[in-house]
Amino acid sequence: MHLRGVFCGFVAATVAAWALAASGPAAADETRTLRIVSPWEITGLDPARSGYIFARLQVAETLVGADNGGNPVPSLAENWTVSPDGLSWRFRLRPNAQFHDGTPANAEAVARSLQRAQSLTGGMLTNAPIAEIAAADGVVSIRTDRPFVALLAFLAHSSAIVLAPSAYSEAGAVTRIVGTGPYRATVVEPPLKVEIAKFEGWAGRPPAIARASYLAVTRGETRTAMAESGQADLVYVLPPEAVDRLRRNPRLAVAVAPIPRTRLLKLNAASPFFADQRVRAAISFALDREGIAASLLRSPESQATQLFPPSLSEWHVQSLPALTHDTARARALLADAGWKPGQSGIVEKDGRPFRVTLRTFSDRPEQPPMAAAIQAQLREIGIDMRVAIVNSGEIPAGHRDGTLEMALFARNFSLVPDPIGTLLQDYGPQGGDWGAMNWSSADLARTLEMLGSTSDPAERARLRAAAARVLHAELPVIPVAWFDYGVAASRRLQNVSIDPFELSYRLDAMRWAE
Repeated sequence: MHLRGVFCGFVAATVAAWALAASGPAAADETRTLRIVSPWEITGLDPARSGYIFARLQVAETLVGADNGGNPVPSLAENWTVSPDGLSWRFRLRPNAQFHDGTPANAEAVARSLQRAQSLTGGMLTNAPIAEIAAADGVVSIRTDRPFVALLAFLAHSSAIVLAPSAYSEAGAVTRIVGTGPYRATVVEPPLKVEIAKFEGWAGRPPAIARASYLAVTRGETRTAMAESGQADLVYVLPPEAVDRLRRNPRLAVAVAPIPRTRLLKLNAASPFFADQRVRAAISFALDREGIAASLLRSPESQATQLFPPSLSEWHVQSLPALTHDTARARALLADAGWKPGQSGIVEKDGRPFRVTLRTFSDRPEQPPMAAAIQAQLREIGIDMRVAIVNSGEIPAGHRDGTLEMALFARNFSLVPDPIGTLLQDYGPQGGDWGAMNWSSADLARTLEMLGSTSDPAERARLRAAAARVLHAELPVIPVAWFDYGVAASRRLQNVSIDPFELSYRLDAMRWAE
């Protein structure tokens, strides 16, 4: 997968700008701690829940990584081969790799870790057609049921981080994080705190940043204040309204750029309110995306005209009709679906008013005001939508227990460096915690299966467009706005860069400026 060139150009410019923010030689400082703040809490040690935190902190590694264009690069595996029939993969591990407990990261230990990752509920490998993971002749071998060209991208997902045997209890639960990265975890205190130190057994170039701490701070205004006051050196996910103010701070370097993430409405398609596609289309037409993007997100170009943003150039289909705001058409679609105005102005069907609850969370500070705007816009077409500000975990929990009606959140399509990984997780027959709920499409399932099996560029382009058209027409989720990613860094740091796939914070490349 290739991101649109503007993003890769942004990364290069960011590296240059942030490197120039410091001057003079940068020596390692064994006592100084790099303080990192982001909104994301540690919801558990299981890699399927919070593996991305330990991957971004470079405590744990996956077999394969990805460069800025989404191309596979070596990580714990130094190289790999695939058989002519596309069914057998062999991964040769980095020589002398070891876990942080001093044990060797050999093929047997790595294979056992990946076998467990394959069994994880919510893990990415469960969506890959893997028949067997084994250790043989000092390499990790993976056999698939059918050719699956996206396997390398799946192995780069954070749920596939490799942990030592000592990380697991006898029952197979993860009880501590013991990885192979250039940093080891010294303190892990869910849900908020991780401290790391460079791993002396690391065989690569020693990191110049010797120590770092991670703190989950869910409130955007608090993260902003920590950046302004110097209480944090790196702050991720800036509130849109804070960016201009932070840019005026001479102690900070601020970068903002689009990434492959979309803010969307998730709907329970089994609900009598949302089972009809006409109703889902009516809700889409009711949304004033232009107003939301301009007034709340301070980014008019972020209004989502389709699910996949332009930064996903291979999936963004120029010929799709844009999602637009048309209140009259929304009302007509509701009426066509049998929803008629009631006495209170709320539409009704069979005596039942259209009254639902939307769940969202404040980890992303723009979401509650977006929810309030959507509430007012749906009220214009006779839908009474109540807003519940909840913990983010209540959205997947509501998906699983069937209580969720609507949700507003942002979905990243590049956590696997090929969006097919996210699509298989979100839009398979069972749907996904952060994707479709009680909706499936046989056409989409066939398209995604074919896409995973073919390497022909023209056929892959055709299949990607076909998948995008199904989602655009059926609206199991409703796109609202694309995502701008804001990061503030202290000018005491140099060599800061942004990973467009959010796989790593790239701490090992950073240096103190003084």
